[in-house]
Amino acid sequence: MRVSTVMMFERSVSSMNRQQSAFMDVGEQIASGKRVVRPSDDPQAASRAVGVSQSLASNSQQSDSRVTVRNSLSQEESVLNSVSDSLTRAKELMVQAGNGTLSDADRQSMSTELRGVYEALLGQANSTDGNGSHLFGGYQDGAAPFVKDASGAVQYEGSDQVRQQKVDSSRLMEVGNTGTDVFQTVAAGSGYVAKADAGNAGSLTFTGPQVTDTTADGYGDSYAISFGDNGDGTFEYTISGGPEDGTTGTYDGSSATLEFGGVRLTLEGAPEDGDSLAVGTAQSMDPDVFTTFENMLSALENPLDSDADKAAFANTLSTSSREMDNALDNVLTVRASVGARLNELDTLDTVGSDRKISYTQTQSDLIDLDYTTAISDYVLRQVGLQASQKAFVDLQGTSLFDLM
Repeated sequence: MRVSTVMMFERSVSSMNRQQSAFMDVGEQIASGKRVVRPSDDPQAASRAVGVSQSLASNSQQSDSRVTVRNSLSQEESVLNSVSDSLTRAKELMVQAGNGTLSDADRQSMSTELRGVYEALLGQANSTDGNGSHLFGGYQDGAAPFVKDASGAVQYEGSDQVRQQKVDSSRLMEVGNTGTDVFQTVAAGSGYVAKADAGNAGSLTFTGPQVTDTTADGYGDSYAISFGDNGDGTFEYTISGGPEDGTTGTYDGSSATLEFGGVRLTLEGAPEDGDSLAVGTAQSMDPDVFTTFENMLSALENPLDSDADKAAFANTLSTSSREMDNALDNVLTVRASVGARLNELDTLDTVGSDRKISYTQTQSDLIDLDYTTAISDYVLRQVGLQASQKAFVDLQGTSLFDLM
Protein backbone atom coordinates (compact mmCIF):
# COMPACT_ATOMS: atom_id res chain seq x y z
CA MET A 1 0.00 0.00 0.00
CA ARG A 2 1.33 3.41 -0.96
CA VAL A 3 1.43 5.88 1.93
CA SER A 4 1.52 9.39 0.60
CA THR A 5 2.85 12.41 2.40
CA VAL A 6 -0.63 14.00 2.30
CA MET A 7 -2.17 11.02 4.11
CA MET A 8 0.46 11.14 6.85
CA PHE A 9 -0.11 14.83 7.33
CA GLU A 10 -3.91 14.40 7.45
CA ARG A 11 -3.72 11.63 10.02
CA SER A 12 -1.31 13.57 12.19
CA VAL A 13 -3.48 16.67 12.09
CA SER A 14 -6.57 14.60 12.84
CA SER A 15 -4.83 13.02 15.84
CA MET A 16 -3.78 16.42 17.17
CA ASN A 17 -7.33 17.76 16.73
CA ARG A 18 -8.78 14.85 18.72
CA GLN A 19 -6.27 15.34 21.48
CA GLN A 20 -6.87 19.10 21.44
CA SER A 21 -10.65 18.61 21.62
CA ALA A 22 -10.39 16.14 24.53
CA PHE A 23 -7.96 18.46 26.30
CA MET A 24 -10.28 21.47 25.89
CA ASP A 25 -13.32 19.44 27.03
CA VAL A 26 -11.62 18.57 30.28
CA GLY A 27 -10.51 22.17 30.69
CA GLU A 28 -14.11 23.35 30.17
CA GLN A 29 -15.32 20.89 32.83
CA ILE A 30 -12.76 22.20 35.31
CA ALA A 31 -13.64 25.81 34.52
CA SER A 32 -17.41 25.22 34.96
CA GLY A 33 -17.17 22.73 37.82
CA LYS A 34 -19.60 20.46 35.95
CA ARG A 35 -19.01 16.99 34.59
CA VAL A 36 -22.00 17.37 32.27
CA VAL A 37 -21.54 20.73 30.57
CA ARG A 38 -23.95 19.93 27.72
CA PRO A 39 -26.52 17.13 27.36
CA SER A 40 -24.37 15.27 24.84
CA ASP A 41 -21.73 14.73 27.53
CA ASP A 42 -24.04 12.27 29.36
CA PRO A 43 -27.62 12.22 28.00
CA GLN A 44 -29.02 10.01 30.75
CA ALA A 45 -27.51 12.04 33.59
CA ALA A 46 -28.57 15.29 31.92
CA SER A 47 -32.14 14.05 31.61
CA ARG A 48 -32.32 12.98 35.24
CA ALA A 49 -30.72 16.26 36.32
CA VAL A 50 -33.51 18.20 34.62
CA GLY A 51 -36.09 16.30 36.67
CA VAL A 52 -34.15 16.89 39.89
CA SER A 53 -33.79 20.58 39.01
CA GLN A 54 -37.57 20.84 38.57
CA SER A 55 -38.07 19.18 41.95
CA LEU A 56 -35.68 21.65 43.54
CA ALA A 57 -37.54 24.58 41.97
CA SER A 58 -40.87 23.21 43.17
CA ASN A 59 -39.49 22.70 46.67
CA SER A 60 -38.17 26.27 46.68
CA GLN A 61 -41.55 27.60 45.54
CA GLN A 62 -43.32 25.69 48.31
CA SER A 63 -40.84 27.10 50.82
CA ASP A 64 -41.66 30.64 49.65
CA SER A 65 -45.35 29.78 49.89
CA ARG A 66 -44.92 28.65 53.48
CA VAL A 67 -43.32 31.99 54.32
CA THR A 68 -46.36 33.81 52.93
CA VAL A 69 -48.82 31.56 54.75
CA ARG A 70 -46.86 31.82 58.01
CA ASN A 71 -46.90 35.61 57.86
CA SER A 72 -50.65 35.64 57.30
CA LEU A 73 -51.38 33.11 60.04
CA SER A 74 -49.09 34.88 62.48
CA GLN A 75 -50.96 38.11 61.81
CA GLU A 76 -54.27 36.33 62.34
CA GLU A 77 -53.06 34.75 65.58
CA SER A 78 -52.09 38.18 66.88
CA VAL A 79 -55.52 39.60 65.99
CA LEU A 80 -57.30 36.64 67.59
CA ASN A 81 -55.35 37.28 70.76
CA SER A 82 -56.69 40.84 70.78
CA VAL A 83 -60.20 39.54 70.06
CA SER A 84 -59.91 37.22 73.07
CA ASP A 85 -58.93 40.17 75.26
CA SER A 86 -61.91 42.18 73.98
CA LEU A 87 -64.38 39.37 74.68
CA THR A 88 -62.89 38.79 78.11
CA ARG A 89 -63.32 42.45 78.98
CA ALA A 90 -66.88 42.41 77.66
CA LYS A 91 -67.70 39.42 79.87
CA GLU A 92 -66.23 41.23 82.89
CA LEU A 93 -68.49 44.21 82.21
CA MET A 94 -71.50 41.91 81.92
CA VAL A 95 -70.73 40.34 85.26
CA GLN A 96 -70.46 43.80 86.81
CA ALA A 97 -73.72 44.84 85.18
CA GLY A 98 -75.50 42.03 87.04
CA ASN A 99 -74.95 43.85 90.34
CA GLY A 100 -78.45 44.78 91.52
CA THR A 101 -77.22 47.90 93.32
CA LEU A 102 -76.19 49.69 90.13
CA SER A 103 -78.18 52.72 89.03
CA ASP A 104 -79.26 53.58 85.50
CA ALA A 105 -76.35 56.05 85.36
CA ASP A 106 -73.91 53.30 86.36
CA ARG A 107 -75.21 51.02 83.64
CA GLN A 108 -75.03 53.87 81.13
CA SER A 109 -71.39 54.36 82.06
CA MET A 110 -70.75 50.65 81.54
CA SER A 111 -72.47 50.81 78.16
CA THR A 112 -70.00 53.52 77.11
CA GLU A 113 -67.03 51.27 77.82
CA LEU A 114 -68.77 48.27 76.33
CA ARG A 115 -69.46 50.23 73.15
CA GLY A 116 -65.77 51.04 72.97
CA VAL A 117 -64.98 47.32 73.22
CA TYR A 118 -67.62 46.67 70.54
CA GLU A 119 -66.05 49.17 68.12
CA ALA A 120 -62.58 47.78 68.84
CA LEU A 121 -63.85 44.28 68.09
CA LEU A 122 -65.35 45.48 64.81
CA GLY A 123 -61.99 46.96 63.88
CA GLN A 124 -60.25 43.70 64.74
CA ALA A 125 -62.75 41.77 62.60
CA ASN A 126 -61.83 44.03 59.66
CA SER A 127 -58.06 43.71 60.18
CA THR A 128 -55.79 43.45 57.16
CA ASP A 129 -52.45 41.78 56.56
CA GLY A 130 -49.30 43.38 55.18
CA ASN A 131 -50.69 43.24 51.64
CA GLY A 132 -53.89 45.03 52.55
CA SER A 133 -56.05 41.90 52.30
CA HIS A 134 -58.69 41.47 55.01
CA LEU A 135 -57.87 38.53 57.25
CA PHE A 136 -61.44 37.37 57.79
CA GLY A 137 -62.96 38.07 54.37
CA GLY A 138 -62.28 34.69 52.78
CA TYR A 139 -61.99 35.00 48.99
CA GLN A 140 -63.56 38.46 49.13
CA ASP A 141 -60.62 40.02 50.94
CA GLY A 142 -60.55 43.27 49.00
CA ALA A 143 -63.24 44.97 51.09
CA ALA A 144 -64.15 45.07 54.78
CA PRO A 145 -66.06 41.86 55.57
CA PHE A 146 -68.11 43.37 58.43
CA VAL A 147 -70.16 46.50 57.76
CA LYS A 148 -73.00 48.25 59.53
CA ASP A 149 -76.37 48.39 57.78
CA ALA A 150 -78.88 51.23 57.88
CA SER A 151 -80.10 50.15 61.32
CA GLY A 152 -76.58 50.07 62.75
CA ALA A 153 -76.43 46.28 62.94
CA VAL A 154 -73.22 44.60 61.78
CA GLN A 155 -73.57 42.33 58.74
CA TYR A 156 -71.02 39.94 57.27
CA GLU A 157 -70.39 40.54 53.57
CA GLY A 158 -67.28 38.42 53.10
CA SER A 159 -66.98 34.99 51.52
CA ASP A 160 -67.87 31.73 53.23
CA GLN A 161 -64.91 30.05 51.53
CA VAL A 162 -61.37 30.56 52.79
CA ARG A 163 -58.33 30.84 50.54
CA GLN A 164 -56.01 27.86 50.29
CA GLN A 165 -52.36 27.76 49.35
CA LYS A 166 -50.11 24.86 48.43
CA VAL A 167 -47.41 24.58 51.09
CA ASP A 168 -46.10 21.13 50.17
CA SER A 169 -46.36 18.68 47.32
CA SER A 170 -49.55 17.15 48.72
CA ARG A 171 -50.75 19.78 51.23
CA LEU A 172 -53.21 22.59 50.59
CA MET A 173 -53.43 24.74 53.71
CA GLU A 174 -56.19 27.17 54.60
CA VAL A 175 -54.81 30.70 54.81
CA GLY A 176 -56.81 32.23 57.65
CA ASN A 177 -60.47 31.82 58.57
CA THR A 178 -63.68 33.44 57.41
CA GLY A 179 -65.50 35.97 59.56
CA THR A 180 -68.31 33.45 59.96
CA ASP A 181 -65.88 30.90 61.42
CA VAL A 182 -64.63 33.37 64.02
CA PHE A 183 -67.52 35.66 64.91
CA GLN A 184 -70.71 33.89 63.85
CA THR A 185 -70.42 30.33 65.01
CA VAL A 186 -69.78 28.34 68.18
CA ALA A 187 -67.47 25.51 69.06
CA ALA A 188 -68.78 21.97 69.16
CA GLY A 189 -70.39 21.04 72.46
CA SER A 190 -71.45 24.59 73.35
CA GLY A 191 -74.71 23.35 74.86
CA TYR A 192 -78.03 25.17 74.98
CA VAL A 193 -79.06 28.82 74.99
CA ALA A 194 -82.40 30.30 76.08
CA LYS A 195 -83.83 33.59 74.84
CA ALA A 196 -86.84 35.58 75.96
CA ASP A 197 -89.08 36.96 73.25
CA ALA A 198 -88.51 40.67 72.65
CA GLY A 199 -92.23 41.31 73.09
CA ASN A 200 -92.52 39.78 76.57
CA ALA A 201 -94.36 42.12 78.93
CA GLY A 202 -94.24 40.17 82.20
CA SER A 203 -91.61 39.83 84.90
CA LEU A 204 -90.69 36.25 83.96
CA THR A 205 -86.99 35.45 84.20
CA PHE A 206 -85.09 32.23 83.59
CA THR A 207 -81.90 30.53 84.73
CA GLY A 208 -80.14 28.04 82.51
CA PRO A 209 -80.73 25.96 80.55
CA GLN A 210 -78.60 23.24 82.09
CA VAL A 211 -77.89 19.98 80.30
CA THR A 212 -79.01 17.02 82.41
CA ASP A 213 -78.99 14.06 80.01
CA THR A 214 -77.33 14.06 76.60
CA THR A 215 -78.92 10.68 75.81
CA ALA A 216 -82.49 11.83 76.39
CA ASP A 217 -85.00 11.77 73.56
CA GLY A 218 -85.12 15.17 71.93
CA TYR A 219 -81.69 16.27 73.07
CA GLY A 220 -80.37 18.62 70.41
CA ASP A 221 -83.85 19.74 69.29
CA SER A 222 -85.14 23.30 69.54
CA TYR A 223 -88.03 24.20 71.79
CA ALA A 224 -90.44 27.06 72.46
CA ILE A 225 -92.30 27.64 75.71
CA SER A 226 -95.38 29.87 75.58
CA PHE A 227 -97.52 31.07 78.48
CA GLY A 228 -101.25 31.71 78.76
CA ASP A 229 -103.03 33.42 81.66
CA ASN A 230 -105.53 31.11 83.44
CA GLY A 231 -107.13 34.11 85.13
CA ASP A 232 -106.60 32.78 88.64
CA GLY A 233 -103.00 33.89 89.16
CA THR A 234 -101.61 30.79 87.46
CA PHE A 235 -100.41 30.30 83.92
CA GLU A 236 -100.56 27.43 81.49
CA TYR A 237 -97.33 26.77 79.64
CA THR A 238 -97.03 24.82 76.40
CA ILE A 239 -93.81 23.22 75.16
CA SER A 240 -93.43 23.06 71.39
CA GLY A 241 -90.80 21.06 69.52
CA GLY A 242 -89.11 17.69 69.83
CA PRO A 243 -90.81 14.69 71.42
CA GLU A 244 -92.24 17.08 74.06
CA ASP A 245 -94.27 18.92 71.44
CA GLY A 246 -97.69 19.87 72.81
CA THR A 247 -96.81 19.16 76.45
CA THR A 248 -98.70 21.49 78.79
CA GLY A 249 -98.49 22.28 82.47
CA THR A 250 -99.40 24.85 85.08
CA TYR A 251 -96.97 27.49 86.34
CA ASP A 252 -97.88 29.23 89.60
CA GLY A 253 -96.26 32.54 88.64
CA SER A 254 -93.55 32.42 91.30
CA SER A 255 -90.96 29.75 90.43
CA ALA A 256 -90.70 26.37 88.75
CA THR A 257 -88.21 24.03 87.13
CA LEU A 258 -89.02 22.54 83.75
CA GLU A 259 -87.21 19.54 82.32
CA PHE A 260 -87.50 18.49 78.68
CA GLY A 261 -85.24 17.03 75.99
CA GLY A 262 -82.40 16.42 78.45
CA VAL A 263 -82.21 20.05 79.68
CA ARG A 264 -83.45 21.89 82.77
CA LEU A 265 -84.79 25.45 82.84
CA THR A 266 -85.63 27.33 86.03
CA LEU A 267 -88.34 30.00 85.91
CA GLU A 268 -89.08 32.86 88.28
CA GLY A 269 -91.57 35.72 88.16
CA ALA A 270 -94.94 36.13 86.57
CA PRO A 271 -95.33 36.15 82.79
CA GLU A 272 -98.01 37.98 80.86
CA ASP A 273 -100.44 36.26 78.59
CA GLY A 274 -98.58 35.46 75.34
CA ASP A 275 -95.06 35.68 76.72
CA SER A 276 -92.67 33.05 75.39
CA LEU A 277 -89.14 31.67 75.60
CA ALA A 278 -87.01 29.94 72.97
CA VAL A 279 -84.57 27.18 73.91
CA GLY A 280 -82.15 25.57 71.48
CA THR A 281 -78.58 24.51 70.88
CA ALA A 282 -76.14 27.41 70.68
CA GLN A 283 -75.53 26.75 66.98
CA SER A 284 -79.23 26.76 66.12
CA MET A 285 -79.82 30.11 67.84
CA ASP A 286 -77.98 32.09 65.12
CA PRO A 287 -74.81 32.91 67.08
CA ASP A 288 -73.30 36.30 66.27
CA VAL A 289 -70.99 38.06 68.69
CA PHE A 290 -71.89 41.48 67.28
CA THR A 291 -75.61 40.84 67.82
CA THR A 292 -74.78 39.83 71.39
CA PHE A 293 -72.99 43.14 71.91
CA GLU A 294 -75.86 45.08 70.35
CA ASN A 295 -78.45 43.37 72.57
CA MET A 296 -76.40 43.99 75.68
CA LEU A 297 -75.76 47.63 74.79
CA SER A 298 -79.47 48.17 74.25
CA ALA A 299 -80.25 46.60 77.64
CA LEU A 300 -77.65 48.73 79.44
CA GLU A 301 -78.79 51.96 77.84
CA ASN A 302 -82.49 51.51 78.67
CA PRO A 303 -83.63 52.64 82.16
CA LEU A 304 -85.18 49.98 84.38
CA ASP A 305 -88.48 51.62 85.35
CA SER A 306 -90.64 48.53 85.90
CA ASP A 307 -90.51 44.88 86.84
CA ALA A 308 -90.90 44.00 83.16
CA ASP A 309 -87.85 46.14 82.32
CA LYS A 310 -85.84 44.48 85.07
CA ALA A 311 -86.88 41.03 83.87
CA ALA A 312 -85.97 41.86 80.28
CA PHE A 313 -82.58 43.15 81.44
CA ALA A 314 -81.93 40.03 83.52
CA ASN A 315 -82.89 37.73 80.65
CA THR A 316 -80.77 39.64 78.16
CA LEU A 317 -77.84 39.56 80.58
CA SER A 318 -78.24 35.80 81.09
CA THR A 319 -78.45 35.07 77.36
CA SER A 320 -75.66 37.45 76.41
CA SER A 321 -73.31 36.07 79.08
CA ARG A 322 -73.77 32.56 77.79
CA GLU A 323 -73.37 33.68 74.19
CA MET A 324 -70.24 35.61 75.12
CA ASP A 325 -68.78 32.52 76.77
CA ASN A 326 -69.52 30.53 73.62
CA ALA A 327 -67.97 33.23 71.43
CA LEU A 328 -64.80 33.27 73.52
CA ASP A 329 -64.56 29.48 73.45
CA ASN A 330 -64.96 29.55 69.67
CA VAL A 331 -62.26 32.20 69.22
CA LEU A 332 -59.90 30.15 71.38
CA THR A 333 -60.71 27.08 69.29
CA VAL A 334 -59.96 28.95 66.07
CA ARG A 335 -56.77 30.31 67.59
CA ALA A 336 -55.71 26.76 68.51
CA SER A 337 -56.36 25.76 64.89
CA VAL A 338 -54.14 28.61 63.68
CA GLY A 339 -51.42 27.51 66.10
CA ALA A 340 -51.66 23.95 64.84
CA ARG A 341 -51.19 25.15 61.26
CA LEU A 342 -48.17 27.23 62.29
CA ASN A 343 -46.67 24.15 63.94
CA GLU A 344 -47.36 22.14 60.80
CA LEU A 345 -45.54 24.78 58.74
CA ASP A 346 -42.49 24.37 60.99
CA THR A 347 -42.59 20.62 60.40
CA LEU A 348 -42.96 21.10 56.65
CA ASP A 349 -39.99 23.49 56.71
CA THR A 350 -37.86 20.78 58.30
CA VAL A 351 -39.05 18.21 55.76
CA GLY A 352 -38.50 20.68 52.91
CA SER A 353 -34.98 21.46 54.11
CA ASP A 354 -34.12 17.74 54.24
CA ARG A 355 -35.65 17.27 50.80
CA LYS A 356 -33.58 20.14 49.41
CA ILE A 357 -30.39 18.56 50.73
CA SER A 358 -31.35 15.24 49.15
CA TYR A 359 -32.19 16.81 45.79
CA THR A 360 -29.00 18.88 45.80
CA GLN A 361 -26.89 15.81 46.55
CA THR A 362 -28.59 13.83 43.79
CA GLN A 363 -28.06 16.67 41.33
CA SER A 364 -24.43 16.93 42.33
CA ASP A 365 -23.89 13.21 41.88
CA LEU A 366 -25.34 13.46 38.37
CA ILE A 367 -23.60 16.50 36.89
CA ASP A 368 -20.98 17.91 39.26
CA LEU A 369 -17.30 17.34 38.63
CA ASP A 370 -14.88 15.15 40.57
CA TYR A 371 -11.91 17.51 40.55
CA THR A 372 -9.35 14.82 41.43
CA THR A 373 -10.33 12.69 38.46
CA ALA A 374 -10.69 15.72 36.20
CA ILE A 375 -7.25 17.12 37.01
CA SER A 376 -5.63 13.72 36.43
CA ASP A 377 -7.49 13.46 33.13
CA TYR A 378 -6.47 17.03 32.29
CA VAL A 379 -2.76 16.23 32.78
CA LEU A 380 -3.14 13.00 30.79
CA ARG A 381 -4.82 14.82 27.89
CA GLN A 382 -2.13 17.45 27.98
CA VAL A 383 0.58 14.78 27.72
CA GLY A 384 -1.30 13.12 24.86
CA LEU A 385 -1.58 16.43 23.00
CA GLN A 386 2.08 17.15 23.47
CA ALA A 387 2.96 13.65 22.25
CA SER A 388 0.87 14.03 19.10
CA GLN A 389 2.44 17.41 18.44
CA LYS A 390 5.96 15.93 18.88
CA ALA A 391 5.11 13.04 16.58
CA PHE A 392 3.86 15.48 13.94
CA VAL A 393 7.07 17.52 14.17
CA ASP A 394 9.18 14.37 13.82
CA LEU A 395 7.10 13.16 10.87
CA GLN A 396 7.36 16.55 9.19
CA GLY A 397 11.14 16.28 9.21
CA THR A 398 11.22 12.85 7.52
CA SER A 399 12.55 12.86 3.89
CA LEU A 400 14.12 10.29 1.53
CA PHE A 401 16.66 12.88 0.58
CA ASP A 402 18.17 12.45 4.03
CA LEU A 403 19.24 8.97 2.97
CA MET A 404 21.02 10.01 -0.18
